[in-house]
Amino acid sequence: MWDKVPAPHKKGAYVSFSRDPEVLAAPAEFFGGPVEIASAPVGDVATRRAVVDAVHAQLDVAQPIPDDVKVRDFETTAADGAKLLLRWYAKEGAEPGSAVLFLHGSGMIASSVALYDGTVSRYVSSSGVPFLSVEYRLAPEHPHPTPVEDAYAGLVWLAERAAELGVDPARIAVMGDSGGGGVAAGLALLARDRSGPPIARQILLYPMLDDRNTSPDPALAGLITWSYDDNITGWQALLGDARGGPDVSPYAAPARMRDAAGMPPLYMEALELDIFRDEDIDYARRTAAGVTAELHVHASVPHAFETIAFDSAVAQRMKTDRIRVLRAL
Repeated sequence: MWDKVPAPHKKGAYVSFSRDPEVLAAPAEFFGGPVEIASAPVGDVATRRAVVDAVHAQLDVAQPIPDDVKVRDFETTAADGAKLLLRWYAKEGAEPGSAVLFLHGSGMIASSVALYDGTVSRYVSSSGVPFLSVEYRLAPEHPHPTPVEDAYAGLVWLAERAAELGVDPARIAVMGDSGGGGVAAGLALLARDRSGPPIARQILLYPMLDDRNTSPDPALAGLITWSYDDNITGWQALLGDARGGPDVSPYAAPARMRDAAGMPPLYMEALELDIFRDEDIDYARRTAAGVTAELHVHASVPHAFETIAFDSAVAQRMKTDRIRVLRAL
């Protein structure tokens, strides 16, 4: 729940975290009152999908939609023969050069390209860098390896059509938030191991990386927005009975990566009040052993907070960093 904060811990117990005051106030201001979202049982994808999609539909248009971004739809064929939507966003009058392949969030079980139209358009308008958003198919209807294979099909399409789109194929980054950040990291691994199209940078925003992250941290009680039950549900949908076991592929759960050699440079954001915090920091640490890695850990904020508290000082700092990294591609 966005606006529920636990009572201070007693002496000798965990030192409690707290939310940034601007972030704490934002949900009630946005929705016009206290926010209470009923929890769904573990494994209930349908309820989570309905809630997430409805909220995303509101949040995506909560900020102005740029009028200088042109959108075109394309199609490619996935590894299993399915047709996939590819949505290309380009700023009018900008000379592309670089490009970003974007993968939307929501635990690999919800949301869509269309529900990120405003978000992606704002990145493109602010940076001048065009984006290709891939409609990868969602679990549980399409478990691993479908999401990452769909993302790979989008990457191959973009690399093959780089010249006609005005893109340098050596300057393509992959980017995603939350579950989409996990797919983006898995895609970077897959492209490396297949000697596929080169990836110039991973831009991972509080990504979902580790299927073993299922034990609640008491210090985060009452502060998180993506719960451990949500996490179990998402990973179970993607991996089925393999979740948490010894044989999970790093292309599905990139925290399982054994060797970071040859991975693209990394830009990573982790959030203090997020169950993904530690797995994100660890992924950045291991990646930094082989390539440049830039990690920002933002204090006192929960998962995806900037979609609602977009006027907060911390959200504005994050936006500035993201646009800086995009312009540097």
